[in-house]
Amino acid sequence: MSSVLWALWYILPAYVANASPVLVGGGEPMDGGRNWRDGRRLLGDGKTWRGFFGGIALGTLTGAVQYVITPDYYGTLKVALLLAFLLSLGALVGDLIGSFIKRRVNLPRGAPALGLDQLGFVISAMVFAYPVKTLPSGGILFLLVVTPFVHWGANYLAYRMGWKSVPW
Repeated sequence: MSSVLWALWYILPAYVANASPVLVGGGEPMDGGRNWRDGRRLLGDGKTWRGFFGGIALGTLTGAVQYVITPDYYGTLKVALLLAFLLSLGALVGDLIGSFIKRRVNLPRGAPALGLDQLGFVISAMVFAYPVKTLPSGGILFLLVVTPFVHWGANYLAYRMGWKSVPW
């Protein structure tokens, strides 16, 4: 498999985790409706515990399926699950950081933030996963270039399917 495809294979749990809250989210907001010192919400209604844990679970499950398909890439199931968990957790923590920043600059829920929305989650995912497995610099650069397009395409598809209220 080419290094480009391996890079996409590597980051797939983060992509799944980042997209999953649209489908499995809802319920109690993580910030409990609380505001920060600036009087604005910490994260907003769009960041829920169900979406956070559901995204981590689906991203980690993705890693288990990847291991079944390509066990040699991971070495052991334990490594595959740990990597998928860290990529998923990192993606969702990166998304939370992005939401926190967006609230601080007074962007409403669902408002686009060019760069922050598309790259924050993938950078955070790779940072979290670094101790377990990382990509060569070319793979990282490829993901930083391609992820915004994958993100925009996935969001547009979710919008067209009626899963999101905005196409970004």
